[in-house]
Amino acid sequence: MKLYDLELSGNCYKVRLFCALAGIPVTLHPVDFMGGEHKTAPFLAMNPLGELPILQDGDVLLRDSQAILVYLATQYGGEAWCPKDPAHLAEVIAWLSTAANNIQHGPADARLIELFGYPLDKASTVAQSDFILPVFEAQLSRHDWLVLNRPTIADIANFPYIALAHQGGISLAAYPAIRQWMTRIQALPNFIGMPAID
Repeated sequence: MKLYDLELSGNCYKVRLFCALAGIPVTLHPVDFMGGEHKTAPFLAMNPLGELPILQDGDVLLRDSQAILVYLATQYGGEAWCPKDPAHLAEVIAWLSTAANNIQHGPADARLIELFGYPLDKASTVAQSDFILPVFEAQLSRHDWLVLNRPTIADIANFPYIALAHQGGISLAAYPAIRQWMTRIQALPNFIGMPAID
C-alpha cells in the first residue's frame, strides 16, 4: 500500500496517523509539492484535482483524506474505527463532513494563509473558526470522543487541523474540552506526530 504524501499536510497526516493507530502498513511516497509534482500529467492521471493525499492499495486508487479514512477503516480497521450501524455511521460521516468543510475553511485555511501565504480571506477563516470550535467544545464537554464514546475516524479526521490551529493564529485557550480531547488522542497507543504536533 502506498500513500502519496506531503509531510506538512494535515490531510496527509490524518491518513498516516490512522495507519499508525490501526496498525496498517503503508509505504510513504513523498511528493515534491514545491516543485509542482502534483500538477504533472502522471499525478493528474491519478487525481485530476491535483491534490494530496492519494492512496494506492493494489488496484484501488483513492483521493481525498476523508474517503481514504473510510476505506482504510472499513477494509482493515473493522468496526472499532468505523461502525456499520447506519445511524452511528451517519454520525461519523457528519463529523467527516465537518472536517472537510468547517475545519478546512476555518483553522486549516487560516494556517494556509499564515504559514504558506495563500491568498485567502483571513477574516473569513477566523469567523469560521469562531463558529465551529464552540460546536466541538460543546460536544467534547459532554463526551470524551466525537462519536460512540470511543475514538473513531471522526476524531482522526478533525484532529490535525484543530491541533495545528495555532499555526494559523487561531487560539484554543478558550476551549479546555478540545484541549483535553487532543491530549486523549495523543495518548492513544501508536500515536505519531507531525511537525508542530508533538
